[in-house]
Amino acid sequence: MSEKNEVLMYKGHPLMRKDNLVYYGSMADEYIVMIQILESKKLEDLDLATKVSVQLQLTAPDAKARDRVVKKSEKDGFYTALDVGCVWLERALSAK
Repeated sequence: MSEKNEVLMYKGHPLMRKDNLVYYGSMADEYIVMIQILESKKLEDLDLATKVSVQLQLTAPDAKARDRVVKKSEKDGFYTALDVGCVWLERALSAK
């Protein structure tokens, strides 16, 4: 990356990470996907996610925290969770 402020994009939506949380989508949209790495295992010098929670959430600031979660699931790997989250996000955003 040439600039430090460039955002990683995946299938047309921003992908941002903070520790074990990954946010997929834009806060300017109606929905985002939150992916949380719950468990990981060491493989040589890498940490591989083995248990991952994925949630489709509303971005409305006036919604209560428990009402923001629209869908949720647990998956066995990060890519599987990201793939499910991507489908959920695309369907939710196109349902307008």
